[in-house]
Amino acid sequence: MKPQKISIVGCGRVGTALAVFLSRAGYEIAGVASRTHSSAKKTVKAVLAQGGSEAIKIYNSPAESAMAGDIVFITTPDHLINSVCSDISAESSVKIADKTIFHCSGALSSCILSSAADKGANTGSIHPLQSFAPYAQDQKSPFTGINVSVEGNEKALATGKMLIQDLGSNYFTIPTESKTLYHAAAVVASNYLVTLENFALELLKEADISEHQGYEILEPLIQGTLANIKNRGSVAALTGPVARGDAQIVEKHIRDIDEKMPEFSRLYRIMGQYTLRLAEKREELDQVSIEGLTEIFTDQDNG
Repeated sequence: MKPQKISIVGCGRVGTALAVFLSRAGYEIAGVASRTHSSAKKTVKAVLAQGGSEAIKIYNSPAESAMAGDIVFITTPDHLINSVCSDISAESSVKIADKTIFHCSGALSSCILSSAADKGANTGSIHPLQSFAPYAQDQKSPFTGINVSVEGNEKALATGKMLIQDLGSNYFTIPTESKTLYHAAAVVASNYLVTLENFALELLKEADISEHQGYEILEPLIQGTLANIKNRGSVAALTGPVARGDAQIVEKHIRDIDEKMPEFSRLYRIMGQYTLRLAEKREELDQVSIEGLTEIFTDQDNG
């Protein structure tokens, strides 16, 4: 058994996954608390089913749960993290200075835990770059091989790195003040990629190709592009009419989109403008091509 005891406040998908797989990694899950008793009970049941310590208890409040652990995870929705931490910090029976407190928000930094830091706790954030499904019995660990960010004070960083490695994940550190930009990058890379691929699939639908067939057609191209970005970098990976300076092809795209799918016209132009900036970094386009493409992408009369 690892020397530190773990408390979980918030028994949703992430909280339950942490409880189960930290227990598997040898940590004692000492206490859990959640908005509803039923969700806390499900988490305890999942931990016990994996051979976790029967010393695990359900507590009625975050402060009571925090008393049981050396390391406290606040895995509530983002808008509750501050108030939960304040409740824990305000409870005189909790020896806060002896504890390390983490939250798992991607968007918020450890500064949101200032009420605990002011009382001597070590504070940090641990954010797995992973989407979590509801816990299922005997599922594989969602932490294995993924990348997890950690930030916070010096002791929290050291503890966080240890926990992440014990979960079978890869850690990377980010400056506390950069947490928002880090999260924005994750949103662009994941959520906005879905939006972009939906754009491509909608174009194929207009060409009488179903979404399912469209994805099968595009998947090798998508995977190949991702591999090129990984192996060569984003600037070198860029191909296509903008990278070649082929204004005539781009004009045809815009003409058809404006006529048949005008709701996507602005998106195509905006993506084109930023793609042109990327292409310019390769220093292969002549000035005439750059000016021609710039005019096409900024021509509001076509939008």
